[in-house]
Amino acid sequence: MTGEAAADILVVDDSPSKRYVITSWLRRDGHRVTEAATGTEALHLLHTEGLHAELVVLDVRLPDIDGFEVAERIKEDPRTTAVPVIHISATAVHVVDRTQGLNRGADAYLAEPIDPDELLATVRAKLREYRARRRAERLAGRLTRLVDTTTEFNAATSLTDLLLAAATGAARVFDGPAAVAASSEESGPIAVQVDAVGGDPVLRPAMRDQFELDPLDGQAGIVLFPLEDGPWWRGAVWRVVARAKRGREPVHVAVPAEGFSEDDADLLRQFGQAVALAVEALRSYDEERRTALTLQQSMLPRRLPAVPGVQLAVRYQPASEHASVGGDFYEILQVDGRLVAAIGDVAGHSLRAATIMAEVRHALRAYLVEDSSPGPSMERLNRMMLRLLPEEIATMCLLSMDPASGEVRLTNAGHPPPLRVRDGRVSLVEGRVALLGVPTSHEDEIRLTLAPGETLILVTDGLIEVRGHTFNEGLDALCRAVGEVEDDLEQFCDRLLSALSAGTRDDDVALLVIRRVDFG
Repeated sequence: MTGEAAADILVVDDSPSKRYVITSWLRRDGHRVTEAATGTEALHLLHTEGLHAELVVLDVRLPDIDGFEVAERIKEDPRTTAVPVIHISATAVHVVDRTQGLNRGADAYLAEPIDPDELLATVRAKLREYRARRRAERLAGRLTRLVDTTTEFNAATSLTDLLLAAATGAARVFDGPAAVAASSEESGPIAVQVDAVGGDPVLRPAMRDQFELDPLDGQAGIVLFPLEDGPWWRGAVWRVVARAKRGREPVHVAVPAEGFSEDDADLLRQFGQAVALAVEALRSYDEERRTALTLQQSMLPRRLPAVPGVQLAVRYQPASEHASVGGDFYEILQVDGRLVAAIGDVAGHSLRAATIMAEVRHALRAYLVEDSSPGPSMERLNRMMLRLLPEEIATMCLLSMDPASGEVRLTNAGHPPPLRVRDGRVSLVEGRVALLGVPTSHEDEIRLTLAPGETLILVTDGLIEVRGHTFNEGLDALCRAVGEVEDDLEQFCDRLLSALSAGTRDDDVALLVIRRVDFG
């Protein structure tokens, strides 16, 4: 053969002598040939015994089924529809015959006497077409699976889930075993191996020496290279090492080397790069979340003031591990003998939201030192946001309480209403002004008096808003949960958070509980 790979070819002819001549030409050209004397035998070999033929040389005049019908039935079966068929005939040589043959499935039509060079040239041409089509279909299928897999592992919220999706997808993309490994500060090195398409991924801690191989030398980039052995399987593999950011631990992807083509090499590079980018995005997100959480928690009061006549309890609970950090906060302090308390939520879920929360909290403390009245302080805070943070909005409930009398002055800027609980009866403190960041007056105050033993409960919306339920449904659930307030407010806070499943929520939760007791 002249640069062409050998093929498996089926020759169908009822004449032993003709079959001998044709198969001799094909075998001398390097092909592997299977022979059939009838159309029925040919179809049985292809569709029952599963003969893998890349091309069929088919006589038109056969003793049982004519070659036109055989070609038609070959093309109708999805397993063989792409296999090229070359008709040969010594008698059906007219234009009508050739036209019928080509219309019913043949890809070429040769009339006898056949020149061997013409037959071999036609075979080579049809094999090139067939292989190019198969290659394109194979690559298109793998690219489609690559896109699907990339979507799956980019939706993962942990490194473990990402690697499980990537390894399972790699097995589908490359039609065989695959392994993916990466590392993070939280999990350490992790490897996931899948031994067959559709097989169960096996998760195991990766050995550190599996990560020491780094042809990138710490730089960002991607390298594809062969290895004679593993480490995940016996035998040769192709392995990608990819890094999206300089100095990070690289991502490793490996597939067996058997049957690996140039197309597969390009595809494996794309796959490795996609996994590396997804891992880096997850790392960056985790780093931002840790930074925001540290900032947020550092802004919260380190200890509660001891106020005669008042019992206090607070909770701050971050969103579930894979959710974004929000801008929830609370504040409690004493100013001129009064208890001043605030609870709020800056819109958004990011490091920026936590940063804006810190600015709002510091400004609030400054205004309260100047005047502890809720209305004027909220008005000043709103003007500050309109001037310095014009793109931001926030909610806040701010109150000032006289511990001796239980008299409370309260301003609520778009925040969930506080709850009053006394002797098992729950009521809402209605009356709100606009959100902070809206150019309207924020000085209106609500006045109320807490009786001895009465409890005031303030929460952020993370404790109320539940996916699949309305705000009012969440508020009703909160009202039911606070119907009984334990003597120990710490125990009450723990029960409330547990009852409303705050640990699985997508938003932060801040909780502030104030109970009036005998003054002294």
